[in-house]
Amino acid sequence: MSNQVVSHNVYFEGNVQSLGLETEKGKATVGVMKKGNYTFSTASAEVMVVVSGVLHAKLDDAGFKAYKAREQFDVAANSSFEVRCDADVAYICYYE
Repeated sequence: MSNQVVSHNVYFEGNVQSLGLETEKGKATVGVMKKGNYTFSTASAEVMVVVSGVLHAKLDDAGFKAYKAREQFDVAANSSFEVRCDADVAYICYYE
């Protein structure tokens, strides 16, 4: 049994929260975003997978695109991206 502590990240006054874990793909977080608009910055490349709800992501100048449950998108390292949630969204983020 692992003695590793689960990391708990809180952003945007508690409206976005995630728990860290190790997966077969490496480091990941599982989280929830409450209704709202958020901008995130990345250090490493990420793969975001929507678990529940609809997440609108703006990854470039093309505007927002909707991602539904089981859909995913890639985020480049050392970049930022915007998301919009019209209702609560659950996600898993894999770090590359």
